[in-house]
Amino acid sequence: MILSATTVGIDGKAVKVEADTQGGLPNFMVVGLPDAAVQEARERVRSAIKGAGFEFPRGKITVNLAPADLKKAGPGFDLPIAVALLVQTDQLAGELCQNIYFIGELGLDGSLRAVKGTLSLAKVAKEVGADYCVVPNANGAEAALVEGLKIIAPKSLQELIAHLTKVKVLDPVSGSAPKRVNYEALDFSYIRGQAQAKRAMEIAAAGGHNVLLIGPPGSGKTMLARSLPSILPELSYEEALEVTTIHSVGGILPADAPLQLTRPFRSPHHTTSTVALVGGGSIPKPGEVSLAHCGVLYLDELPEFPRQALEALRQPLEDGIVTVSRAAQTVKFPAVFTLVASQNPCPCGFRGDLKRSCICSPANLIRYERKISGPLLDRIDLHIQVARQDFKTLRIDGEKAETSQNIRRRVLRARKIQQKRFKKEKISANAQMHPKLVTKHCQLEDSSQALLQQAVDQMHLSARGYIRVLKVARTIADLDQSEKILLKHVAEALQYRNQPEFN
Repeated sequence: MILSATTVGIDGKAVKVEADTQGGLPNFMVVGLPDAAVQEARERVRSAIKGAGFEFPRGKITVNLAPADLKKAGPGFDLPIAVALLVQTDQLAGELCQNIYFIGELGLDGSLRAVKGTLSLAKVAKEVGADYCVVPNANGAEAALVEGLKIIAPKSLQELIAHLTKVKVLDPVSGSAPKRVNYEALDFSYIRGQAQAKRAMEIAAAGGHNVLLIGPPGSGKTMLARSLPSILPELSYEEALEVTTIHSVGGILPADAPLQLTRPFRSPHHTTSTVALVGGGSIPKPGEVSLAHCGVLYLDELPEFPRQALEALRQPLEDGIVTVSRAAQTVKFPAVFTLVASQNPCPCGFRGDLKRSCICSPANLIRYERKISGPLLDRIDLHIQVARQDFKTLRIDGEKAETSQNIRRRVLRARKIQQKRFKKEKISANAQMHPKLVTKHCQLEDSSQALLQQAVDQMHLSARGYIRVLKVARTIADLDQSEKILLKHVAEALQYRNQPEFN
């Protein structure tokens, strides 16, 4: 019996690989709910064993992946299957493989190739107290992120057998210094004008609030969104490990940066399907909302996304988690992200523009506005109109705008206040407060209460909208380093809640 593991969602589950050989007609069968990639392991293992200089057993071969009721996916079972067959045919001593976890895809020549989700799989070996874990050389640095677990990372099946038989013992992989990936985030100093929109992005970064940018084509909506990562705080080590785990399972972890230190910025195209956006599939995998965990999800041209996909955003925006239910299992993916969405004011893009006239009919305007439901808009804290800028503002030799570095200092100062406030909670920003915390930390003066009461009546705010206004006001007060939420903080929060109206 050889030990291995598979991923269920973003978590690892232990799997036992058993092999049996019998006489009779040649037949190689893999049982235990394997997917197509696991079934194809038969041919890869056959060639890899021969390529490594060993004899492939003849007759009937049965490989069982236990537990049998757990779906097995991916090519990571190639290596444990090959080792199990070598042990079964007495070409490798079984005692040499005890309490060792084996993970890896085999090439036809016996080489070991990287697999997805190595970090989650290595955690399983650590939890059960394995002596060490064997992973492909390309995944060695990633697996070494699991503290207290010895990692051996051979390049081929031949190297692994030489290590097990002590012909040539491999050194354990040591954790390398983390490398920060530069995603070339834009700087706010390159954005001319748009003072109100920049202020809203600062509030969004300080409190983790969602933003909707509405404006004509070319007004700077995309630049504002892509500049947001430049003012966000760095990931903590715990957040970095969680993001790395998700990206590893999703297969997007950079080979030269095993630990993801930069906050994710995901920008899916508007043709993205519901499954690709929120996750799922026959074997559930994380979607864009989970790949954006602890970072930014940017949805450009929001009304052009499929209605079903947008409605699926309701749960992650409210709960910070995606629940994917299937007949065989239910999987949960973390999805705490800042949503930045942008759209034109109308199909032609020039409704309310002072320079160009809108050519959309009333029916087209109504159809366009109905593409985004009220409940989804209610979950977006800041609604900002991004207006067209004149030449005097745009000229490149004009006065330079404030840099991201200066804005980021204020954001970090506000985040530190929130870290102190929520040190006993499992949240990191004001936007994640549940009603009990809102009641505790968002007390208002009488004048602010009166203003809010008037706003609820005139702006027809829902209960959710009222709570979100309080959260934004709390963030604005934190940016001002004010312990109390003052009238001006509530007034500014209401200004961002009021959706822009176009003539």
